[in-house]
Amino acid sequence: MSAYDFCVIGGGIVGVATAHRILARHPGASLVLLEKAQALGTHQTGHNSGVIHSGIYYPPDSLKAALCRRGAQWTKDFAAAHDIPYQVCGKLLVATDDVEYRRMLALHERSVANGVDVELIDAAELARREPRVTGVGALFVPSTGIIDYAGVTAALAAQVRAAGGRLVLGAEITTLTESADAVTAAGSTGSWTARRLVVCAGLQADRMARAAGLRTDFRIVPFRGEYYQLPPNRAGLVRTLIYPIPDPDLPFLGVHLSPMIDGTLTVGPNAVLGLAREEYRKGGFDARDAREVLGYPGFHRVALTNVRTGIRELRNSLFKRGYLAQCRRYCPELTIADLLPREAGIRAQAVLRDGTLVHDFLIERTDRSIHLLNAPSPAATSAMPIAEYIVDQL
Repeated sequence: MSAYDFCVIGGGIVGVATAHRILARHPGASLVLLEKAQALGTHQTGHNSGVIHSGIYYPPDSLKAALCRRGAQWTKDFAAAHDIPYQVCGKLLVATDDVEYRRMLALHERSVANGVDVELIDAAELARREPRVTGVGALFVPSTGIIDYAGVTAALAAQVRAAGGRLVLGAEITTLTESADAVTAAGSTGSWTARRLVVCAGLQADRMARAAGLRTDFRIVPFRGEYYQLPPNRAGLVRTLIYPIPDPDLPFLGVHLSPMIDGTLTVGPNAVLGLAREEYRKGGFDARDAREVLGYPGFHRVALTNVRTGIRELRNSLFKRGYLAQCRRYCPELTIADLLPREAGIRAQAVLRDGTLVHDFLIERTDRSIHLLNAPSPAATSAMPIAEYIVDQL
């Protein structure tokens, strides 16, 4: 067949949102979205805490801060318009000692700079609001919510189809060939040609970039985030999301208590190196994935810089009691029996060759393609503003 006007690779929430925005900007254009899995939103989109983030953590001049604020409102508006369940339950970031209290004050300043509505509360007020949670103080972010991002993705996909877009599942792309007037994406299941290409490949972003001939100075390092689910009789333990005060030297937010939109209550995630990008079972292993990570100089530097943290996370992964100890810092009544199995998630973390963790969204382009190379949390919250940002560059 003749070339499509647009091709999008990646059926996570950002890829589907990008297809949605392309067709909104270019009514009547032909578009195909290619997804390797047999369903949309099966990886990072469908394996997260389901939080509608507020943008409190991010540097005020970062893409994350700007896009997260806009995305949070868009997510709520879209959910309301399409009868997707969501809840604005708020979030408490709890300081458990003097070090965390000082970090909390610095985070409060950042949140004000980011224009996020946040309330600084003392230990007594924390105890009044959440009697099962202990701390020396907390930040309350009333705008934080919870939602099922897989449900949002499905609703967006329905609109893409209604606008004439074609969604192809089970389409693994291994080669990208760009000419003066088109790009061809091909794999064992077929070949598709388009005048413009957008790649939102998540855990496979570096491989797609190399396939396109981009000179990439990074590699995707998969970090497993392991969760537990509390028993049904514990589902009402807290009313709000309960987060620790994050360590500014680490890219992860730490283990938190998360009420889910389906009524369950989860604990997690931790962060341990994954030896398979798309294998969610504990001990999952893929020879190619492991070889690319363990042989990468950037990962060696990350490991050397974070030896103590890495050992602690691995120990807590292997032994429930260490994991439990993190939770009990702010919720002391939890017990080993409360930690029931739940499927893990895998975060795609871009790491530069010098060992730098890429914290912000990262986008590169060729003459006819745009690649979203790094889209860590809050990418799900920010999906539509990210999509608009990408389409502006098309």
